[in-house]
Amino acid sequence: MANPAHDTEGVARSQPGSGQPARPGTFIAQVMAELRKVVQPTRRELLTYTIVVLVFVSAVMAFIFGLDQLFQWVMRLVFGG
Repeated sequence: MANPAHDTEGVARSQPGSGQPARPGTFIAQVMAELRKVVQPTRRELLTYTIVVLVFVSAVMAFIFGLDQLFQWVMRLVFGG
């Protein structure tokens, strides 16, 4: 039987193809290993990303609002009103 795969922190992974989920202790160790890789954004990056998301969401809202107005106009033409 082959040795189990290890992630970058040396935490054993469950056997591929075994159909068995990782043990809770192994799962917790893998989660902790992944969380150590997380890089916190700087204040400037966080502000920039927040603005980008708000602008994008506003643009999508405006687009959907425009489609809604168009469909209402078409429905009034078709069904009267």
